[in-house]
Amino acid sequence: MTARSAGIILHPTSLPGPYGIGDLGPEADRFLDWAAAAGQSVWQVLPLGPTGYGNSPYVGLSAFAGNPLLIAPDLLVAEGLLPAASLDGAPAASGGRVAFDAAIDWKGRILRRSFEEFRASGGGSGARAALDAFRAAPERAGWLADWALFAALKERHGSAAWHDWPPDLKRREPSALARAAKDLAEEIEFHVYVQFLFARQWSRVRGEAARRGIRILGDAPIYVALDSADVWVDPSLFQLDDDLRPIAVAGVPPDYFSETGQLWGNPLYRWDRMEADGFAWWIRRVRAEGARCDLLRIDHFRGFASYWSIPAGDETAERGHWVPGPRMRLFDALRAALGDLPLVAEDLGEVTPDVPELLRDTGLPGMRVLQFGFDSWDSQHAPHRYPERCVAYTGTHDNDTALGWFAGRGAAAREAVLDYVGGAARDVAWAMIRALYVSAAERAIVPVQDPLELGSEARMNLPARAEGNWAFRVPPGALTPECAARLRRLAELSGRARPA
Repeated sequence: MTARSAGIILHPTSLPGPYGIGDLGPEADRFLDWAAAAGQSVWQVLPLGPTGYGNSPYVGLSAFAGNPLLIAPDLLVAEGLLPAASLDGAPAASGGRVAFDAAIDWKGRILRRSFEEFRASGGGSGARAALDAFRAAPERAGWLADWALFAALKERHGSAAWHDWPPDLKRREPSALARAAKDLAEEIEFHVYVQFLFARQWSRVRGEAARRGIRILGDAPIYVALDSADVWVDPSLFQLDDDLRPIAVAGVPPDYFSETGQLWGNPLYRWDRMEADGFAWWIRRVRAEGARCDLLRIDHFRGFASYWSIPAGDETAERGHWVPGPRMRLFDALRAALGDLPLVAEDLGEVTPDVPELLRDTGLPGMRVLQFGFDSWDSQHAPHRYPERCVAYTGTHDNDTALGWFAGRGAAAREAVLDYVGGAARDVAWAMIRALYVSAAERAIVPVQDPLELGSEARMNLPARAEGNWAFRVPPGALTPECAARLRRLAELSGRARPA
């Protein structure tokens, strides 16, 4: 039996701090101190890869690379990899939210300045030897060089998607790739350096978390973006036509979040080809993700049972249809290669009978979301119906905050919520956390917005909205000792934390 535990969802971009976007520096340490004081033993993050248009961590440019925006300037200064004067003119958060455009521009400039300093110094303080070891590590042999070339080419072509590059590069003709590698050698080296910095800083944060008894729960999106290094490097693994354009794309049918479904647009996998080589790409991916975290949430788990295939070019997800996924064949291959998998299955959405069957066969814990527990009288998301083997949430990054969700319900629905969780409307977020904590679920995790009692203005993502997502930041000074003490007390009372 897994020990009962409690955790917090907080993506590093949402940390407070002075540089327009949260990062892996001192504020990450302060958050870990607060979480430990609050009796938390799990820190859940969103995907950590580099993002493209829309800044969504679920539509990344690589399933393997790290996000340069998370690199902490303060740590670069402390290591002598960046002059302190380079921090002048840093962007401020816009209205308390991530200033993505300004942060992307400024971070890009200081990372290049750090690269110049590194080259000029010959990589002092052991950094050169560490970079060489990073580059040579076997676990990076399958993606680092490809990512660095992809990133350099993307910059060379004004950030254009790879399928709009010249035909010889789009189709990866060997002579064109060789010329590009030679012409862009310095840019390629820069992108290797950036990945080295990210890996070094993330390893430090993970060590700080472990020192405080906190495990990191990572997140692996089921799909990758069309404009990603992954699809460019091996298009044969995806459902593309002769011009390397998608034949069908990913999404979900009409659901809780949208009457016309969600049209994600990711290319779908050629599962037959992946299976033919023993699911090698997935084994590499899960191994790489697992090296970054202690636990791993598999997003859209139901897509492994059957996935929603939407004709390319459709403007909504309504005309899609279900197609069988790889099911246990994939998970058997992963287990054979990697052993027992510390995975969490995101088994939400439209649950057809094959989904609980696959969940049962894999033996993985699924998810329950308290906000969904009031949709019907017999909902499996009501806390009194939670099995022990699950991870329970008040809401996820796709939900409104507890306070915003409650405020948006009708009077009768709000009364029903209060009848169930107890307490008064002014304290409903804490009452929902209490209901979650006292459930049988082995893990109970809440978005940081809920103990902070933030409203809809702090929502991380609205799935049906194309813009304005992912920009939430924790207000400066919000993570107070009083809030930590209140959360710890609930964790202690519900057996999710040892008494201090």
